[in-house]
Amino acid sequence: MIARALVTPSLSTLAALALLAGCSKTPEPTAEEAPATKAAPASKPSAAAQPAGDKVEKEAARPQPQRRKVTAKPVAEVKPSEDDPLKGKWTLDDATKGLPPGETLTASIETDLGTLSCKLLHDKAPITVANFVGLARGIRPWKTPEGAWEKKPAYDGTIFHRIIKGFMIQGGDAKKNGTGEAGYVIPDEVWEDGSHDRAGLLCMANRGKNTNSAQFFITDAPAFHLDGGYTIFGECGPEELVHKLASVEVKGERPANPPVIKKVTITRK
Repeated sequence: MIARALVTPSLSTLAALALLAGCSKTPEPTAEEAPATKAAPASKPSAAAQPAGDKVEKEAARPQPQRRKVTAKPVAEVKPSEDDPLKGKWTLDDATKGLPPGETLTASIETDLGTLSCKLLHDKAPITVANFVGLARGIRPWKTPEGAWEKKPAYDGTIFHRIIKGFMIQGGDAKKNGTGEAGYVIPDEVWEDGSHDRAGLLCMANRGKNTNSAQFFITDAPAFHLDGGYTIFGECGPEELVHKLASVEVKGERPANPPVIKKVTITRK
């Protein structure tokens, strides 16, 4: 339940699709500022119907998204879920307990198409990294789709359920359909100069301010329009694998054969 993605259809079209799917409040980053070359609206005339050179000239004239100055924001307090066994109290020390000492935290996201290695930015987004690590290791209690609070790896066996090539790949939902959460939310952590300026950035999905939970996404290209509204908490590679995952066949935004997240392993050194 946390995200908005990058797609060329209009915002009204996206909203209508979301309502039809019954998931208007799911965490989905929007792709309203995606470059026109990434995907063509269904109503766009065919190439044969356009004057020679017209397409190139129009695309060259279209304003391209620009990087803007990102200023750090104060971290808000969020109301703990009443049934959360921890009442929202979870720290980076809690999340890394038992790991070898070290300064570098890494998440290895093993998929059926290859393994991503993600450096976690615990110095930039400590609350978010603590949450992700705790869920991945299965030591932070979370509410399962069956409604029970359990300590078990939250991401193992899930999928990338939403993919928009040239924008992002989204996963981390135990329900595997984009509607799942962990039973609680954590605040945004927007840090100084934290920009969605390249592919491979690991970010939290959300359904509005300070509603991060379990779902995350990885950028497939710069997405400056997301700056200031989403927490960036890691850097993933290799970039070729990110592009490969983003290039699977989709029906709309849903993969025909969703890439599986087999296991997420956290290491520190």
